[in-house]
Parts: sequence; C-alpha cells; structure tokens
Amino acid sequence: MSIHSSQFPDNFIWGVSASAAQTEGAYNKDGRGISIWDEFARLNKIKGKQTPFEACHFYENYEQDILHIKSLNISHFRFSLSWSRILPQGTGEVNELGINFYHRVIDTCLKHGIEPWVTLYHWDLPLALEAQGGWTNRAILTWFEDYASICMTEFGNKVKHWMVLNEPLVFTGAGYFAGYHAPGKKGLKNFLPAAYHAALVQGHIGKLIKRLNPNLQVGTTYSCSYNMPYSNSVKDVAAAKKVNALLNRFFIEPSLGMGFPVNDIPVLAKIEALKQAGDEALMQIDFDFIGLQVYTRELIKHSYFTPYLNAKIVPAHKRKVFHTKMNWEVYPAAILEVVKSFSAYAGVKKIIITENGASFDDALLNGVVADFHRQTYLEKHLEKLLEASHDYPKLMGYFVWSATDNFEWTEGYSQRFGLIYINFKTQERWVKNSGYWYRQFLSK
Repeated sequence: MSIHSSQFPDNFIWGVSASAAQTEGAYNKDGRGISIWDEFARLNKIKGKQTPFEACHFYENYEQDILHIKSLNISHFRFSLSWSRILPQGTGEVNELGINFYHRVIDTCLKHGIEPWVTLYHWDLPLALEAQGGWTNRAILTWFEDYASICMTEFGNKVKHWMVLNEPLVFTGAGYFAGYHAPGKKGLKNFLPAAYHAALVQGHIGKLIKRLNPNLQVGTTYSCSYNMPYSNSVKDVAAAKKVNALLNRFFIEPSLGMGFPVNDIPVLAKIEALKQAGDEALMQIDFDFIGLQVYTRELIKHSYFTPYLNAKIVPAHKRKVFHTKMNWEVYPAAILEVVKSFSAYAGVKKIIITENGASFDDALLNGVVADFHRQTYLEKHLEKLLEASHDYPKLMGYFVWSATDNFEWTEGYSQRFGLIYINFKTQERWVKNSGYWYRQFLSK
C-alpha cells in the first residue's frame, strides 16, 4: 500500500457516510410518516419501479452494520435522521418510537467507540409538509425549527457534530426545477423559492443549534465538482464559469454574507422578489465546518439551447474517458481542486470531505467482492487528498460514501457505492475488498 492514514495530520478525521432514506427501510413501521421519496416511488418514478420501502433494513440491522463499521477501523459514522420518523406529519405530535430508535443507533455508535455525525435533512421531507408547498413555502423555516429543536433536546447531549442540510443544490435543483427527484416539481417558479428558503434554513437552523448548545460543532454539506471548460473558446470558458457559480458557489456564498452569484447567473436576480427584511443576516452564519461532497470533474460546453445558463455538461462516456457506473469520470485531482477553491474563502474555518466514492458493477463470488476499481478509486483520491492536506490546512477529514450498498434515489438498487455488499433479497452482508483496503489504510 503506497498510502496510509499516518501520513495525514494527527487530528485528521476518518469516517463513512449513509442516509436514512437510503438505508433504513421500515417506511411504515412504528409510527413513521410518509416522506416525499416514499410517494415518488409509489408513483413509479424509480428505475425498475423499485422503492426505498425496504432499503437495507438498517432499522432492524443497525447493530450489525455499526459492528461492521467498527471492524473496518472506522471511527466516525455520518448518518441522517428521518424527519418523518420523528414527526410523522412534519410538525405536531412527536413519534417516541422514532426518537427511541435514534437513541439506540447513537448509543450503539458510542458504545463501540464510533463518533456519530448527524445530518438533519438528507432529502426525505415529510409528505404532509410537501402538501403545503414543501421547500417552496417560507413556513419551512418554522417547520424545520420545530424539528431541529426536538433533535437538539433529545440528542444534543450525545452528538457533537451536526449538519443542517445535505446538498441543498441537488434537492432543490433536481426536486424543484428538473423534476427527476422527489417531489417531482419543475421550473424556475418552484426552484427559486425552494433554493431561497433552503439558504435561509441553512443559516437560521445553524445559528439555532449554536444558541441551544454552544458546545456543538455545526456545519452543512455541499455537492461540488471540479468544473472546466470543454475547450479554450470564449463561449466554453464563459459557460464553465456559469456552471461553477451554480454548482459550487450558489449556497456557500450567501452563508458567508456574499449573496447569491447573481453577476454570473443573471436570472438569479428574480430571487430578489422573495427577500424580506433581515433575510441576508438570517442566511449568514459562521459554521464550525463545511462538508464537501466530491466525486468527479465536469467539462462544460456552451449550449444555445440550455435556458438560463447556455451551458451543458459533456458526459464522461461521450468523452471516452474512464468512468463509474454513474457515468462520472474518474478524475482524482478533482478532490484537490475543490478543496483548493473552498479553502480560498476566508470565512470557511474547517473543511471535511463528507462524501467521496464510486459505483461499479460488483459481483459476489464465493463470499468475495473483488471490487478492484473502487479500491483504486479510493487510493488515488486519497493520494490527492494527502496533497491537499499539506497545502490546505483547513482540510480536516474524509468520509467514504457509503458504508453499505443502498437505495440510490432514482437509480434504485442498480448502483452500488458501499464498502459492504448487500444481497437485497436476503439482506446478507459481505465486506468488499475495498472495505478491507480502507481498514488496512486506517490501521497504519
């Protein structure tokens, strides 16, 4: 092994990530309410008409999965809470069985020396709130405040690290503009209010958590990619600049008091109509850390036919470069470049890579999953991460996506990202070779 964890700073954090909607299953068990992803699946919006109703049975198998994590020398586990399991209708009556479940999960982590990192919102909004407009309704600030306050009261004395949102651009863009994620809404009229309210929630809830318990470490996570022009033409360079403003700058800059990148994406000026007095201050927050979720780079080409941006991403398969099953180019330097760009923000104190990983066609043969491509992907990305840790001291941690294979949103169960293989028919688990490699990497 050419790289090992001892080469990184002594206080560097190593972990693995997961989310409630993608792993828990038990969607209608013990008082849990219906989420927008349950409804999206019921409407046959998922590949192969699959559903997250069973997922990985983490609800029943959490102890086994946490023991697997421990066996791989992983000392930090990032997961999310299901809003619908805690507040079945989004507000109002608390589901004590849901609260008790998360106490058991957190206590099991702590028992085995694993530090829990908890995301409050990983895309699974209660359906009852979506019926009232969901993220397009400014009341989401009050709904989220109620939810977060309950979580802090129950778990704030056990969990030190909290993330408000997971990838706000993805759940607002794919769910409220493109419509291919839950709740399936489309158009700028839905996207702008959803994104604006997510930016408000990000700041408002982050500050709320710190008021309730100043000792907690609070952050949020952003989806990021290294965006490059397809060519050196003036139009491609301009297109790449717009895409970067959308994909990498849209949510971090309002949190730092810089406002939305309106100069690079003029259509965002329409967001001004949503502003109320005090909103800019509400959005701004001094996060203890930010999470960056980096998988690939994108090459951007000018496009006359793409509204608002006049830009399009040229897919990896069309460029004939090596790519994952998700059609994401394997480009390890992306992780270094993203850390570099976010480190340049003076207001960013600490950076954690909260997701990085790859999906490939995994085969279980005689109890072995020889996932060479994933192992290589991780090793090459960690080599670039080591460079970044030397050059950018704000970088303080790394989490693999994901702990186990899981329900991969609209891709259903066709994409496997896990260090642990799951037979979704029997729910049996096997550690993949990449998982054993990560264990060896962490043992140094």
